[in-house]
Amino acid sequence: MPDRLWAPWRMEYIRAPRDAGECIFCDNPAANDDAGKLLVYRGRHAFVMMNLYPYNNGHLLIAPYDHRSELDDLEAPVLQEMMELSTRAMNIMRREMNAGGFNFGANLGAAAGAGIEEHLHLHVVPRWIGDTNFMPVLGNTKVQVQGLRETRDLLAAAFEETSG
Repeated sequence: MPDRLWAPWRMEYIRAPRDAGECIFCDNPAANDDAGKLLVYRGRHAFVMMNLYPYNNGHLLIAPYDHRSELDDLEAPVLQEMMELSTRAMNIMRREMNAGGFNFGANLGAAAGAGIEEHLHLHVVPRWIGDTNFMPVLGNTKVQVQGLRETRDLLAAAFEETSG
């Protein structure tokens, strides 16, 4: 039987009502409070931020500044930068967090599980051998080994170090 990544604690977020016109991928970068809004890095066309409801410690979201729901709607430089930021994030998490692998991709559309389908974004989830345990399944509790702000600060510093 294949291993499964269970995240029952995310149902609260998925079922929560949303304010019309609210978009964290538009609002958070516009707030100019990177640490407070958990932004890790700002690129020219896209940015990196922490997932407030992570599957795993270090779960990052890569999003374009443009509010688009389809990959087809993005210009080539935006797509290229999003892939470069994803690759860079994985390299940084291998080095800084000893990540052994990654779940990487996008949930495009509600049917695919997109929590925010109006603004496309990529997920980069670091993984380690043995990082799943009984707590989420039996206790409906996810054990995070480091706080979001501490992880954000660690990764933001590493992105700055690797900026060219």
